[in-house]
This record gives sequence, C-alpha cells and structure tokens, in this order.
Amino acid sequence: MTLGSDHTDDMPAVLLDLDGTLVDPAGAITGGIAAALEGHGLPVPSPERLRGLVGPPLREGLRTLDGVTEENLPDIVRDYRSRYRQHGMAASVIYPGIEDALTDLRRDHQLVIATSKPVSLARELLRVQQLDHHFVAICGSNDDETAPLPPYGTKVQAMSEALAAVGNPGRAIMVGDRHFDIDGAAHHGLPSIGVLWGFGDQSELTAAGATALCASADELPDLCRRLLGGQRDPLLSAGSA
Repeated sequence: MTLGSDHTDDMPAVLLDLDGTLVDPAGAITGGIAAALEGHGLPVPSPERLRGLVGPPLREGLRTLDGVTEENLPDIVRDYRSRYRQHGMAASVIYPGIEDALTDLRRDHQLVIATSKPVSLARELLRVQQLDHHFVAICGSNDDETAPLPPYGTKVQAMSEALAAVGNPGRAIMVGDRHFDIDGAAHHGLPSIGVLWGFGDQSELTAAGATALCASADELPDLCRRLLGGQRDPLLSAGSA
C-alpha cells in the first residue's frame, strides 16, 4: 500500500496509533469485552478498568481480570473479535479533525500505522473508516493471537516494522494516546506526541516521558513538523492542555 507519486523515501515518517488516536471505538472495545465476559458467566469490571484495557494486547489485558484463565481465554478472545467485526468497526467514529490532519501531514510525511491491534483487523478498520489510503504501511500484532508475544511487546514490534517500511527511519515520530506508545517511542529513540483525546490522560503521558502533548487534532500537523525539525522547548513539552 503506497501513497501517490508525491511520496518519496526522503520524507520524514509519522507513526500513528489507531484506537484512541485516530478512531474513537465509541464503546465497541469496552462494551465488546464486557459482553464477552458476561457470555462466559464472568464478572464485568468497572468502566474505568475496562477503559484501561484499551491499548495493550487484548490477551494481556484479559489475563488481569477475575475469572479469566488460560483455558477460557481463547474463547473469550474469539467471541470478542466476532462481535467487534460484526458491530464494533462500523460503530467506531473518526475523531474530529483527524481526516484533515492526515491529509495535511501526508503532503510531506510518510504516514504509518503502528498498533497493538491484530494487523488484519487494523487494515479492515481503516478500510471501513475510509482512512487506509493515507498510509504507506499498516503494522500491527500477529493475527495468530495464540502466538508468543514479541520479547519487547507488540507495540515495540509494530513500531519496528513501521520503521522498516520507511526509507528514512532516522527522521520519525510516534503519535499515540497511551503510555505504551510513548514507551515504544523511547525504546526506538524517537520523539513522541501524546494526544489528549483518547484513553490516556495528561498525567499518564507526561509520566511516560512524552516529548509533547496535543489537545486537538488541528494542532497535530504543526506539532509534528516542529518536533521533526528538532524543536524542543518547554512550552512544546507542556502541550496545550
């Protein structure tokens, strides 16, 4: 999957998370997990705890819940994925300003998805939301959710694949809404932008060491350009929230 003829490997790259950064799941993830747990006669955690499951690999999050065992985990994941494919993708909503931000950024950047979501689901979600044409590559976790996790985690692995997909990985930045995105950027030595409209809050993103915070998608293109240009001032690091 490539951009138009204006794309070159000399362009800097912007790596982007998916759920909570580009697309609001609108309860599809948390509601789907709750329904899958109920379907197996398991207790449903608080809304706050469910929100905390958005970001890390689904299996790892589910393992922290009461009643989830290695025996019932595959069936819970299967039921959740089935419900998500049937209802969740279409129910998800693109965050305000994201489409314009992507259109702006892709004029002079390579845009790449780096998500913990299984890669086939990420591709399908972007296609359903008609965002897939913006990206030179879509990188995610293994579609086989029974496979062992990568040594450094799925986000770091997805970012490794994303950087390999661009010709100039030395000029790249990561954008996401959870500390997993910021941690992955730090692992790869990249600056990072924590967005404040998703599932992580300012304290989480600041504690993780985000280079900058972004309160509105309208501000994202300029912020990316400033960071990729080497600007690191206190106001930038403080974000605009």
